[in-house]
Amino acid sequence: MRTLSNLGKGILRYPKYVIRSAPIRYPKIVECSVCGWRGRQLADNLWHKMCECPRCHSDVRHRLLMSALSQIPSVSFEKIVGGKKILHFAPEWHIERRLRKQAHQYLSADLHNPRRDLQIDITKMTSIPAGAFDLVIACDVLEHVDDDHLAIQEIFRVLSPGGYAILTVPQQDNLAETFEDPTVVDPDERQRLFGQWDHVRIYGDDFSNRLEAADFDVKMISSSDFSEDLVRKHILFPPEMSDQPLATNFRKVFFARKPRNTAQTSLRSAA
Repeated sequence: MRTLSNLGKGILRYPKYVIRSAPIRYPKIVECSVCGWRGRQLADNLWHKMCECPRCHSDVRHRLLMSALSQIPSVSFEKIVGGKKILHFAPEWHIERRLRKQAHQYLSADLHNPRRDLQIDITKMTSIPAGAFDLVIACDVLEHVDDDHLAIQEIFRVLSPGGYAILTVPQQDNLAETFEDPTVVDPDERQRLFGQWDHVRIYGDDFSNRLEAADFDVKMISSSDFSEDLVRKHILFPPEMSDQPLATNFRKVFFARKPRNTAQTSLRSAA
């Protein structure tokens, strides 16, 4: 006969996300495109309702990225991931697991995390030779970096000709130009102005211009690049838009390609 204590022990054997997500597991309407979790809806997070996967904690940006790699031929897994050399800054564990399986070489990187393969500064990757990687990924990293122009230049340098950078940044809705002020160092003031205590800017719609200024060819992916059915299924756009003034309701993933003809790139930069 099963006692209540034995029943409790059995429940504790389940992963925490299974217990936490029990109220939203049925019916199976939505599906996380990162880890495959399915349920009635996703969980709430600090910025948005029904936008966080209860298993892998993916947000809209992560599912946009994985959906793009799965659904858009020009930036597919087969084209830019399979058999490639990949450098991934601050990787999310479910995304890292999938990319490692398909890459020829995969290295994780973080300036402050000793558990990563490389502890390097994205603005000064002196240990990495030019053209060493086919793909560099940095999702919501550049808003933490004092000199993002230098970081973008370094990403360009370590990429092979024809290689890609996959980048995301928080962008305030309807903000035309990126707002930054290097004199703001107080954590509370950064929270108020940039949305988080360790952010040094809030990006505007001009982020792609920063990439193009470094000679990248930029392809921007948003929920509008997918069918309405896929947007609803994978929650590629918030079911309820946040009314917080610094929220990024219109998430985008930037696929920045380094031109194959670097000689032409150099001439274009000089002009």
